[in-house]
Amino acid sequence: MIPVSINTLEYQPGGDKKNSEFFEDYRMKIFERRKSSGIEDLLGTMRGIVLQVETGEVLPYLHELYLMSPYRFSAAFRNNTHNVYILTSHPDYPRMFILEPLEKDYADEITMFNRLYPLSSKKPNARYIGEIFSTKDVNETRSTLESHSVRFNYHHETKNPFFTDAHFVFTFPSDFTCNRVGYTQEDIDDYDVLQLGKPFELAPEVMESLNQVLAFGEAHQLNKLVLGVDHLATRILAGEREDAILEFLTMSNHYFWGAYNISEMNSSTNVTRNGYVDNDKKSPAKVFTANNTPSFVNSFENLPMPTEDFVRNYGRRLHHIAYEVLDGDHRGGEKNVDYVVQTLKDRGIPFLAHVVGECLDEPNLKQIFSKHSQYSILITEYVERCHKYEGFFTKSNVAALTEAAGIDERYDHGHVFD
Repeated sequence: MIPVSINTLEYQPGGDKKNSEFFEDYRMKIFERRKSSGIEDLLGTMRGIVLQVETGEVLPYLHELYLMSPYRFSAAFRNNTHNVYILTSHPDYPRMFILEPLEKDYADEITMFNRLYPLSSKKPNARYIGEIFSTKDVNETRSTLESHSVRFNYHHETKNPFFTDAHFVFTFPSDFTCNRVGYTQEDIDDYDVLQLGKPFELAPEVMESLNQVLAFGEAHQLNKLVLGVDHLATRILAGEREDAILEFLTMSNHYFWGAYNISEMNSSTNVTRNGYVDNDKKSPAKVFTANNTPSFVNSFENLPMPTEDFVRNYGRRLHHIAYEVLDGDHRGGEKNVDYVVQTLKDRGIPFLAHVVGECLDEPNLKQIFSKHSQYSILITEYVERCHKYEGFFTKSNVAALTEAAGIDERYDHGHVFD
C-alpha cells in the first residue's frame, strides 16, 4: 500500500456544516476499528466503477462516453444474464464496467428500486451500481466487514452472477444510498482470472463508428483535456446523511474530508476522499449531498429542496460523475473547460445553464453540469481547477449547479410540482 498521507485519527474535517455528536463519535470509532481489524491495511484504491443500462442501449451509451469522457472500450463478456463491457482510461484510474441485461424483461433488485420512483421508472434497469476496491485478501475483507454488520451478496441472493460468481465480492445495496461496494484481490486487467463470462467482440461497424467519435475527440483535443473521474456524487434523504457517510467510511478506506452548508439551496455537500493517493483521479472522492430538512418540514417555510426532490423523484442514487479538465487556456484566454463545453454543445450535447465560477489571476475553479444521460440517467460534470486551486468546490458554484439541476429534475403530478 501507499504510505499513509492522512492520519484519520488526527485529521480535522473542514467546512461549516455541523455534525451531530453521534456522527463525530462513531466517525472516530470507525477509523479506530478499521485499523485494529486490519481493514485499513487490506484495502487499496478504487479500481472500478460499475453501472447498468437498458437492453439495447449500451452501444449509443458507448458513443456518448467516447465523446464526453476519457473512457474507451477494452473488452466484452457475456454471462448467464448480462453482457459486461469494460472501458479503460489512464492505467492508474478506475475501470468502468457497464452491465447490459440480455433480455428486455430482465428484472432484479435494481429494477425494483427504479420502479419505485416516477422519473427512474422510465428506465427500470438503468442505474449506477457502485465501486470496486482492490484488497490484499478478498475473503478476509468480506469476513471482517461481515463482523462489522456489513452484508454481502451470495450466489443464491441475486440473479446477476457478476456480483457473486466472478472474482469480485459485493455488498448488498445500501439502505441509505442503494449503491454497492465491491472488492477484488485480482489484477483488474486480467480478464481471464476475473472470469466475467464468455468473451465476444464488437461488430466491425460498431468499432468503426466508435473510432469516428474517437477521431473527432482527437481532432478537437478532447482526449487531452478531459482527464479522469474527479468525484462521484450520491444524493440521499435529509435524515440519512450521517448514516450514509458513516456506512461508506466503514466499507472503504476513505476519510471524511468535510461538510459544507449550501444555504441558498437548503442542502449540504459532504466529501470523503482516499488519503492514500496523491491524485483524486486514482481513487475518486465520494460525495454525499442531502437536504438540510426533510420535505414535510420544508413546507412550513417554503424552503428550496432540489436535493430532496431528486431523491423523491429518482430514488437514492448516484447523481453525477465529475471529470477533471486540464487546467489551462485554450485560445484567446478561453479556459479549457469553456472550450470543452462549447465543442460538445456544437456536437449536440445539452448542458444545464452555463459554466459557473471564475478563473482569473487567483486560484479558483469552474464547473458545469450536463443534462441527464438518456442511457445512464447520470449527469456529467466537468471541473477545472485553475492555478492549482486546492479546494474541492466553492459554495457559490455548488449552489448554482444544484439550482440548475433541480429545475431539470422536477416532476409534475397532481397539484404538486416538485
